[in-house]
Amino acid sequence: MDFEFDQTTEDLRARVRDFLDAEITPAEQVFEEQLSALDDPWAWSTVPVFEELKEKAKTAGLWNLFLPGDKGAGLTNLQYAPLAEITGRSFLAPAVFNCAAPDTGNMEVLNEFGSPQQQEQWLKPLLRGEIRSSFAMTEPDVASSDATNISMRIERDGGDYVINGRKWWITGAMNPEARIFIVMGKTDPSAERHRQQSQILVPRDTPGLIVKRGMEVFGYDDHDHGGHAELEFHDVRVPAGNLIAGEGMGFAIAQARLGPGRIHHCMRSIGLAERAIELMCERADSRVSFGRPLADQGVVRDWIAQSRVRIEQLRLLVLKTAWLMDTVGNKGAHSEIQAIKIVTPETVQWILDKAIQLHGAAGLSQDFPLAKAYAGIRTLRFADGPDEVHIASLARSELRRQRG
Repeated sequence: MDFEFDQTTEDLRARVRDFLDAEITPAEQVFEEQLSALDDPWAWSTVPVFEELKEKAKTAGLWNLFLPGDKGAGLTNLQYAPLAEITGRSFLAPAVFNCAAPDTGNMEVLNEFGSPQQQEQWLKPLLRGEIRSSFAMTEPDVASSDATNISMRIERDGGDYVINGRKWWITGAMNPEARIFIVMGKTDPSAERHRQQSQILVPRDTPGLIVKRGMEVFGYDDHDHGGHAELEFHDVRVPAGNLIAGEGMGFAIAQARLGPGRIHHCMRSIGLAERAIELMCERADSRVSFGRPLADQGVVRDWIAQSRVRIEQLRLLVLKTAWLMDTVGNKGAHSEIQAIKIVTPETVQWILDKAIQLHGAAGLSQDFPLAKAYAGIRTLRFADGPDEVHIASLARSELRRQRG
């Protein structure tokens, strides 16, 4: 069994890491300062230093790395996964490379299911990084752990569709540069359970679409990523040509969107965990308690060792999943995709918790990235479905497998 990456991957890993160290990390504080000076703090993608970094990334050939085929970098899941891990070390890096959610998933949807007109109007500017986007599925009035449970209505009226309902926790939607929303709702509540839903493109400036408020996560508004919005749709009317792939395709599109997205989330989370271990070690070496460096304390050494073991275990599982997706497809890798969705946030959350504890009260403050990172990773235990849904599904699959 060969654990080495191929030469293409190794070359890109070096280039991405060099770009991160030389360009992105030094610009993070500048980004925050320029963001705070904006009239609209949600418009993070208009910050001058961010625009400069994007142009440098394009020039360096480090652009749309996530997307296979001729529209992107043409990488496999296994080739892209370690690059995503590197970008997870910086809150700014994924967007600099045009590899940030939810835009990545939306571009994948439009690339795979969009009509030529939809691709021309929305996919191309997204691929160029000229606009942002959002994906609107979760709702406040139903248990959104069951994606078939959504209540938003998308009803045909002549040459248009009319949309009514509410959404919330819509990532990136507070950013005025999020010009297009992919919205999931029910076109036929009487159809078979997984054929009731459809997805439709709704431009931000469509009459009746109201961006009501930004949501907070443990007190963080996440304005440097466009926030998470609550949306209202009051008789929102769009042309029938905005429907993606046809009525009843919404659930299938959502499932196709989630596989690659989970690999991206998981590998970025591993990069975040690696950064947390570095901070733990720096803190342990620099602080003295009860006459001894923290690095000499047995409990601290245990945290550091356990963190390394857990990251290595997690990385191997995620890379195996990426390899399976490339070789047997998303359906064949379904159990592994569920497994990484379950274990990644839990593992990285544990590591961040120990890093915070090691930093004392400073770990809870804005002086270190740990508290904000903890809030972010905790949300992944809900994003793309809560832990319990994936655990139950994986258990059912395992029981079937064992029964033969």
